[in-house]
Amino acid sequence: MRLSLRARLTLTYGVLFLVAGVVLLGVTYALFNQDLARSGTKILTSRVNQPPPGNAAATPTPRTTPPQGQGALPGDAALMGEAERLARKQREELHDAAVTSLITQGSIALGVVGGAAAAFGWLIAGRVLAPLHRVTETARRIAGSPAADRVLHERIALEGPRDEVKELADTFDTMVERLDRSFDGQRRFVANASHELRTPLTLGRALVEVAMHRESASPDVRRLGETLLQINSRHERLISGLLLLARSENEITARAPVDLADIVGHVTSQTAVEAKDAGVAVEADAAEAVTTGDALLLERVVQNLLENGLRHNTESGWVRVACRTRDDRAVLEVSNSGPVVPPYEIPALFEPFRRLDNDRIVTAKGAGLGLSIVQSIVRAHHGTVTATSRETGGLHITVALPLAAEPLIEP
Repeated sequence: MRLSLRARLTLTYGVLFLVAGVVLLGVTYALFNQDLARSGTKILTSRVNQPPPGNAAATPTPRTTPPQGQGALPGDAALMGEAERLARKQREELHDAAVTSLITQGSIALGVVGGAAAAFGWLIAGRVLAPLHRVTETARRIAGSPAADRVLHERIALEGPRDEVKELADTFDTMVERLDRSFDGQRRFVANASHELRTPLTLGRALVEVAMHRESASPDVRRLGETLLQINSRHERLISGLLLLARSENEITARAPVDLADIVGHVTSQTAVEAKDAGVAVEADAAEAVTTGDALLLERVVQNLLENGLRHNTESGWVRVACRTRDDRAVLEVSNSGPVVPPYEIPALFEPFRRLDNDRIVTAKGAGLGLSIVQSIVRAHHGTVTATSRETGGLHITVALPLAAEPLIEP
């Protein structure tokens, strides 16, 4: 059985108090027993030397000194022995009664005071450990949040004396503050770098298109230009994905009710041409599922999942998109046929630039950011995204978002 630190401290206080009480009771018993034995010896001596009961005022009967060589009279010896026996018996009874009373009452008092000490120890341990509970709760909120980098602004800010607990809380606050600055710097770097790269890519595209459309351009130049435009287009998609990833990792401040059914219908109609060219059938089953958030970012979630199902599929394959309300959540489900995905590979698919086949050539179907962007946007909307592999091939991805507090009112 696992005992909490508070229980262990209370148990330690109680055991130490009981041990100290037992030692004190034992020392008291030894001293009391020694003093009682000394007092009993004095009482016994005084009673033996006391004259026999009778008329104390009467004149004692003169005794004749026994002749030399003879002992005391038989009557006197018997009287002294009887007196000594009675005194010893009274001393033993007094000793037993006193010792029994001391041990009984001392044990009762020790038990009562020990229980009270354990109760006070429990209260004191709770007050001492209260700051540690604050540290634990803050760390649990940060570690348990789906987007831990968005709750790094929290601080313990423990007040009180400069003891070990306050030093621990201050050290934790310093660590979280450094992590928060690191995450902010990383997001700013990605956004700034993506913006800076857009200009040369746009200029390069313009120069290639001008060279391709010249009347004197040879077929080789035109083929080279098409290849360069494909490379440029892939780089543009990569930069757009990085910008969107950096944007989606920020907290969503402007929220509005959004019906996932409308987004599903809009995205499926937009990708109909791509699905037809790929030879993949798209099936949509959209029921009302209203959540709150950024409509453009949620549209990108559906678009990325649908494009992922189209591009990583087989000939004559299929993609099913469905949304509904389930267990007080707005749920979006996207399933697709395709190659078999090992279950241990699924977590890596949500990392940036990770692909199942490790394809990094320029003819890759995507930039490797689709599912990473989906996960980031869903976390920003306080939702969850899970993926499972299908036995016959392909993936089944489920996105669960909080329901809107108020129903969506149609205009």
